[in-house]
This record gives sequence, structure tokens and C-alpha cells, in this order.
Amino acid sequence: MSQTYAAFNQETQVFHLHNNEISYIAQIEEDGVLHHLYFGKAVQHYTGNKNYLRRDRGFSGNVPGNAERAYSKDTLPQEYSSHGSMDYRLPASIIRRENGSNLHDLRYFDYRIEAGKPELKGMPQAYVLNEEEATTLVIVLKDRDQDIYVELAYTIYHERPVITRSAKVLNKTSEKIVLEKIASMQMDLSNSGVYDEVISLPGAHLRERQINRDSIHSGIQSFESRRGASSHHMNSFIALVNHDTNEMSGPAIGMHLVYSGNHAFELEKDQIDQVRVLAGINDYNFSWELSSNEEFQTPEVILTYSDQGLNGMSGSLHHLLRERVARGEHRLKERPILVNNWEATYFDFDSKKIEQIVDEAADLGIEMFVLDDGWFGHRDSDNSSLGDWFEYEGKLKDGLKGIADYVHEKGLQFGVWFEPEMISVDSKLYEEHPDYLMQEPNRTPSSSRDQHLLDMGRKEVRQNIEKQMCRILDEVPIDYIKWDMNRSLSDVYSIELSAENQGETAHRHILGVYELMENLIARYPKILWEGCSGGGGRFDAGFLYYMPQSWPTDNTDAVERLKIQYGTSLAYPISSMTAHVSAVPNHQTGRITSLKTRGDVAMSGVFGYELDLTEMSEEEKIIVKEQVQQYQTIRPLVQFGDFYRLNSPFEGNLTAWMFVSVDKTEALVMMARTLASAQPIFHEVFLTGLDETARYQDQATEQQYYGDELMNLGVNVPDFYGDFQTALLHIKKVEA
Repeated sequence: MSQTYAAFNQETQVFHLHNNEISYIAQIEEDGVLHHLYFGKAVQHYTGNKNYLRRDRGFSGNVPGNAERAYSKDTLPQEYSSHGSMDYRLPASIIRRENGSNLHDLRYFDYRIEAGKPELKGMPQAYVLNEEEATTLVIVLKDRDQDIYVELAYTIYHERPVITRSAKVLNKTSEKIVLEKIASMQMDLSNSGVYDEVISLPGAHLRERQINRDSIHSGIQSFESRRGASSHHMNSFIALVNHDTNEMSGPAIGMHLVYSGNHAFELEKDQIDQVRVLAGINDYNFSWELSSNEEFQTPEVILTYSDQGLNGMSGSLHHLLRERVARGEHRLKERPILVNNWEATYFDFDSKKIEQIVDEAADLGIEMFVLDDGWFGHRDSDNSSLGDWFEYEGKLKDGLKGIADYVHEKGLQFGVWFEPEMISVDSKLYEEHPDYLMQEPNRTPSSSRDQHLLDMGRKEVRQNIEKQMCRILDEVPIDYIKWDMNRSLSDVYSIELSAENQGETAHRHILGVYELMENLIARYPKILWEGCSGGGGRFDAGFLYYMPQSWPTDNTDAVERLKIQYGTSLAYPISSMTAHVSAVPNHQTGRITSLKTRGDVAMSGVFGYELDLTEMSEEEKIIVKEQVQQYQTIRPLVQFGDFYRLNSPFEGNLTAWMFVSVDKTEALVMMARTLASAQPIFHEVFLTGLDETARYQDQATEQQYYGDELMNLGVNVPDFYGDFQTALLHIKKVEA
């Protein structure tokens, strides 16, 4: 295939982005309407055989300015649509002008091709390390009558089956305009039936990212969040698949919105079974004013295509998110095994208790201690002190630095918890700056967990929090920060904005959060930052740009974690997913599972503990020490190997997944059976991703197998006894 990764054929008016794995094709139709033709497996040459078939469709209407009745925006698959131009499907853009009209008719204006990938200022995004990694095509559309431009950016990675898309609006009129909807991307798919199902990741707090698979039906389907964050309830990812697509085979298109605020994926199947897909900022309670010569940049969408099923799609996303979305020195470094004191002590701790936990952690080989909530202000419960990022005087005898020094003297790293975006009414910050709280004046704001939101869209609010945090970080040697956010947005109003601009508040808020995080990670590049939002309420590609790992759920129950971690893996790399062993009965479910089961499940992520080590028996401590040593052995494989889902907990009693090193010399398989039976059915698990001709040795039994044997004949699931049982199979290639 040609090494021209983006090309425009002047004669056929066709744009073609391609590499050895994928192609994306669009064409300029007459009168400058931009026609979406194809996204999928690579084609070397396109000769024009997918031209738009024209037919007079009643009540569809003509392309404005063209009298041909068979030529209609209402049936043409488009690259980016506008409201009010005889296209009655969901529009990608709605723009209102000063005269009150929202009629808008986008036509092709210009294009340019650039080496590399341009930066989206102030926004999370995929990136390149050098210009040779990618090529960017920018197609400029212009309103037929007004100087309103939309630049569509398409970046194709040369060695990855990935294209990123975004849109930028430029107001070159002499008046102000208001964006009432502006999607990041649109893709109109023909009625071929290749993609007839959509996979989403809905959920709830403690039950995040459950896999849901729906038929794409006539009408509109929406997968969205209106909570001010990507949310526990509907993740900012979808996949389009065929009804025959499974983990190992079939076509799949994965779509990530690289954004942490209100989002929407909208699908509409029209009257001739074509499917329009839109992705971007949710237009619910959104508007954005652009004065003359101002511009607005949308978040980015990551697109990937696989003809190797869902595992193929996930593999491409895992590599991209880990290697070209996550940043900083920790993105490809092994993450430490930690113990967090939250479920051990909650708010009730002192120096003696913390030091006892640290002593046990050091003896067990654990590598980091994390001090959670309760060290600041006068915080003894969750109804006070948020916003007061100074030490709780007297709670720790030698203060936070004393604990940090003690932890470091024991040979561990030290981490601490913050919740920078929140404020308590019972706080010094509120006493001094009640206006920092996000609320409508003269209206009592809604509270959640006795906490409220800071208006992070305001510079002085961000600067106040940043100054407080920097004072702590400059004085205390901190290796890790857990950044939490424990409520959804409400009372979305900013006193800094006019009545006409209140629709900008939510987006300005998340942009402010991004700016605060960017400032802090730039100032403290050696700190390992971990995201959290009551667990998985903001587990998204946007947050991954700032923090290479996140707490995926507050649910530490190993059995429920099977579905949560399986679903999360559909879209996110294992290195982004922290997983801890907690006490039993489990604090969320009351379930009792063995320490082995809890360890086996947690070792399928970035591993740690969330319990009181001082209350463990000697037998349990021996097991923990062995788990720590085992994870240290398999850590590179788990955190940076290729991950494959084998058996789904959503489809049966058996769960299985595996990790394979990039060079195929090592693999780890995790198998779990949920419920026991008096007359069990035996199962095999069929491995994948191995070297077919290589011999592999079981590291526990020293038994040897060939790669093709393990993949084609499978391995027997152990004849477990009892509920909630797990097993690990660790194999390594035997050199001939």
C-alpha cells in the first residue's frame, strides 16, 4: 500500500485516509455536500463504486439550491450535518444567529493535509511523539450563506487501526452566534446491515460498566450522561458490531469520546435503514456563545476498526490509550502494590494506628501506603472540611510529614487522598468565599453527601485550590495522589457568566478541572496520580490523559468485580484499572470469599489492598506475602501484556480472561466459577494469542504444553468445590 496516508483525488473529489489496516473514505458531492462513504478494513484503491444512489423520496426535499428531486440531504450519508437544510435526521450542529434563526447549511470549502497531529489546546487527546506517527486531514466546511466555518479534523495513525476526529467552529461573521449543539463527529452508515447492534457500558455506583448489547432499531437510541461527568451510569464509549461478532471474530468499530463531562452518543436508523452516529458534548443544558472571530473546539473521538472481534478492537484501544493518551513517566512504568487505609479505619485513625498498618505492610512486602480521607481541616466525618486543604492539627502527632517520613523510613512509598473539586459548608473556605460554591444566587443549592461543588470554571477558584494543594505537596514528600470526586453536578450556574451564557457553565467547569490537573501534574511530574469518582464515576479516556490509572469502582467484592473488570476491559487497558483485596464480609455486599479468590481477581488489575492488615491472622499474612511476591513476578505481564477475554460472566457461571506478553513468551490465565453445583458440568477454556509451535510450561506443575494444543484443545477448568472459586494458570515458553 502507498505510504501516502491521506490523499485527495481532484478528479473524483474523494478523500482517502488509509494505512495497512484501515481506510476512511469521503467524497465531495455536487454543490459541496460532503458524503461519507466508508470506514473499515483497508482498501488500497477506491475506484468510485460506492457512489450515492439517488431516488426521489417523498417528503425528503431537495438539497438547498439544487432542483434535482432525487438529491436530498435527508437520505445522503454525510460526514457532518447541520440543522435546517432539508435533513430531518439528528443534526451534528445547531447554530443560532442574532436574528433568531438556526438555519445552517454546511458545504465543502477547502482542505489541508498536515504531518503529525495538531494539539487541541486545553483538552485531553490522543497524541504523537513525532510527526512520522500520523497524518492529519482537515476538511473545512462553510455555511452556504454565512461566514461560519466548521473544520473537521481526521488524524490517522500510520501503524495503528485508529483515526481520531474532532470539529472546530470558527465565527467569521460580524455578529455573535450561539452553538446549541456541536458534535465532535458524525458517521452515516449505509443500510448494508454490517453493523446492526450497538454495545454500551451502562451501570450504577458500585455496578459500573456492565456490558449491554442492543439491536439498532428504527428511530433514535441515545447513550448519554447528564450528570456533569462521564458517570457511573453510562460510560463515554460505544461499539458498533454485527450480530455475529463475538470476542474472537467479526467486525467491530469502537468509539471513545475523550471527555469527562456530559456526553452523548446518538444513533438514528432512518426510513431507508441507514444509521447515523453522532458523538460529542451532550446538548442538554449546553450552549456556547461565539463572538466575531472566536472559535470553539470540540472534544476528540477515537475510532478504531477490527475484523478480529471485540478482543481485536479492545487490543487496539488498550495500546493507544496506554501509549498515546496516558502521559508522564508512570504511563509505561510498573505500578506499586499499595495498601489504602480507608476500609481499615475510615475517618477513625491516629498516628499509632497508621504506623501499625505501615509496619505490617513493610513486613509483607507491600510497596506503598496511602492515607485516605480524614487528614485535613477538622474532618472526622464526610460532612465537613472539603476545600480546607491544610492539615488536621493534632490528629497525627507529627503531622502529615511525620507519617510520610515514617512510611519512607520503612521503605515504602507514600500516598494521600484529595477531593479538590468540592466544598463543605462547614469549612473555612466557605466562610471566606461562599461565592465559590456553584449555585444560583438566592436559591438554596442541592447537597449530596453533605458536599457541594466548587465552580471550577472560575480562575480564582482554581487558583485557590491549587495554591492550597501546592503548599502541602511542597512541604510533604508525596509519591502518589488519589484524586476523588464524590457527587454529580447540580445547580449548574456560574455567577461569573451572564444569563445568556449559563449554558456554558458545565463545559467551562470540566475545562477548569482539566486546567487545574494539567498545572499540578506539570509541577509534580514524579507523582503517580490516580483518578476516582466514588469509584468509576469518571473512568474515561479524558481523565486518562491526566492520570494513568483510576479506581474503577468502590465495589471491592471479588464476585461483582468479575463483571466490572470484564466490562471495563472492553474499552480500557488493564494498566488503567486499580483492583484491591478487601476484608470479608465485604463492606458493600456482605459476601464472604476466600483470600485466594479476592487476590486472583485483584491481581488482574493494578494490585493492592484495602483492609486492616493488623487484624489479619498469621495464616492470612502468609497468603498476602505470597500474593505480593506472585504479583511482583507477573506484574509486567498483567499491566502491559495483551489482554484477551475468553469467557464472559455476563453469559454464564464461568469467567476467564488471559494476559499474553507481546513476544508471546509468557501468559497468565484467570478462571473463576461463581456458583457451585452438586452435579457440575465440566468446561474447557480455549486460550488465544500464543505461539502455535512453542512449548509452554506451567509454572506451578512444570507440565508442558504446545501453543496450538492450548488454543485448540483448551485447558480444563478445575473441578472446583464451593462457590466463588478461582484459579490462575501461569505459563512460560520453554526454549528449544
